[in-house]
Amino acid sequence: MTEDAYLSTRDLRDLTAYDPDGEKVGKISQVWLDDRSGRPEWVSISTGLFGTKESFVPLLGARRNEQGLQVAYRKDLVKEAPRVEADGHLDQDEEQALYRHYSLHGSKGGDSLRSDKGTAGTAGTAGTAGTAGAAGAVGGAASQRRTGDASTSGMAGAGRSADGMEHGDMIRSEERLRVGKTESEVGHARLRKVVVTENVTTTIPISHEEVRVVREPIREGETGVSARIHEEEREVILHAERPVVRKEAVAVERVHLETDKVTEQQEISDTVRKEQIEFDEPGGGRSQDRQDRRGGGRGPSH
Repeated sequence: MTEDAYLSTRDLRDLTAYDPDGEKVGKISQVWLDDRSGRPEWVSISTGLFGTKESFVPLLGARRNEQGLQVAYRKDLVKEAPRVEADGHLDQDEEQALYRHYSLHGSKGGDSLRSDKGTAGTAGTAGTAGTAGAAGAVGGAASQRRTGDASTSGMAGAGRSADGMEHGDMIRSEERLRVGKTESEVGHARLRKVVVTENVTTTIPISHEEVRVVREPIREGETGVSARIHEEEREVILHAERPVVRKEAVAVERVHLETDKVTEQQEISDTVRKEQIEFDEPGGGRSQDRQDRRGGGRGPSH
């Protein structure tokens, strides 16, 4: 990463701003100058979401790189900054709200900020000397803050770094176990039908005709009966029922699959890390923070 001297405030305004992690913050819309010194101190970034209001970010700690302008503040902090109308001048209340948001020491006396729009003389006459000097001062202030020098210059307050911490403070961090749930595919249940053959037995009544001889005596005096001796033959047709089988397909039921959700308790275990605070006492002894000895960190969070 290289640090270049800006030739003019116009060069600043045309750059794209990125946070320390390389996240794009937005395109710089205006450069804001200190009324007294005429040096660039802030830039405003228009996101196009809130009309004419813009997000402000300090130039303190900003550096020029191949992408554009890398500011010293994270994207989410810039996006949460108080949004003010970019009407060319900030009043004291608007300016102080911005300083408080970024934990910076505000301007003194009657100093205030104004946009560089319409100040071609300032940009032109300052040129390489004025604006580059401002960029150099900004870069120097960033170097002092990174090395932990208590005399952080410019807008950072005495005894307080740009992140709002008193010098000598330390942040202790620890990991928390966050357990969530995700639904995934574990298998398939298939519904299919196949054809099988089985024996079916049923009983039905079957009838047939059988022959028997019936004899009836001729009554005396019965007419229409002639008697003669000769050979004769008579034929009787016999009938019998036979079973006839046929098959037909009929729908008998509707079948489908359903799923039931079963909930069970499952124990999840994992390891988390946390920081412990130790300090060296006068005389060479070493002690651990009393809260750390008690296990003061929180347990798993669900």
